[in-house]
Amino acid sequence: MSSVLSSATVSLALRPYLKANERIDFNDQGIPEHRLSNYTEGMQANINFLENREWCQYYFDTHHRVETFRSRWLMATGSWDGKVVVDIGCGPGNVYATVGGHPKALIGVDISPRALKMAAGIGYTPLLADAHDLPLADGCADIVVLNATLHHCDDMARVLAEAARLVKPGGILLTDQDPQRSAWKFRGLGLWLRQIRFPFYRLMHSVHYLPRKYRIARRATEIHNREPGDGLDIGFYYQVLEPLGFIVEVHPHNHDLGAEVLQGEYGRGSERLRLSQWLSGIDVESAAAAQSMICIATCLG
Repeated sequence: MSSVLSSATVSLALRPYLKANERIDFNDQGIPEHRLSNYTEGMQANINFLENREWCQYYFDTHHRVETFRSRWLMATGSWDGKVVVDIGCGPGNVYATVGGHPKALIGVDISPRALKMAAGIGYTPLLADAHDLPLADGCADIVVLNATLHHCDDMARVLAEAARLVKPGGILLTDQDPQRSAWKFRGLGLWLRQIRFPFYRLMHSVHYLPRKYRIARRATEIHNREPGDGLDIGFYYQVLEPLGFIVEVHPHNHDLGAEVLQGEYGRGSERLRLSQWLSGIDVESAAAAQSMICIATCLG
């Protein structure tokens, strides 16, 4: 890929999907920017993490790049061929690199120029913008996705509603990999175990493959996934999306499962997680113990 993107090419690809009279500028790498009026601490943490070249590449190479993820997503959305897809919080492009296909348009939204440049290299039309206030038009997309994105945003409900605005009637909004609050409500001995074991595991990870600075920077991006009990409840999706005209289904799951998640399978968390949950009084075999949730919402128009 050229080190400088073609502004004319990007503008031509993006223009049909923007709000009327929306102003978009281009930076010196040819990435279109919707000017942000305010950079919050959380936004800056996400920028700091993804602007590190090695960390951004490591994240791209290792996260959400497995067949179980692909099968789960394709079961939820169907093929992306010929569709207009908007990926909010796309990072360096992990989702499309895994799911694949031949979309009519593939717009990747993020606030990291480095991540967007990497995403452009695998087929995204990049857009630097705030997920809380997007310059894209109402009903512009067949599929809108947010993978491991909501809990990195300051106002999760606002971001989800803004994503929903982009979905055309009959289209699909898909979110995945955000923490289910009930799985992380550690208390008593379970909380104590996590507190004494986590520093050890972080140290071991830093010795073997992850620098300590990486883990600190990554944790700073986890706005709603830092403390026991952080995360989202199943009801959150219904409360936000049903009033906007969506049919909503939510499936809790652990991260080792593919398409079977949509048939009600939960999978199995790590033994460390299950032990902490059991000591916290959480039923480890229940849906409430599943690490995260996939939400599939269909727009009725």
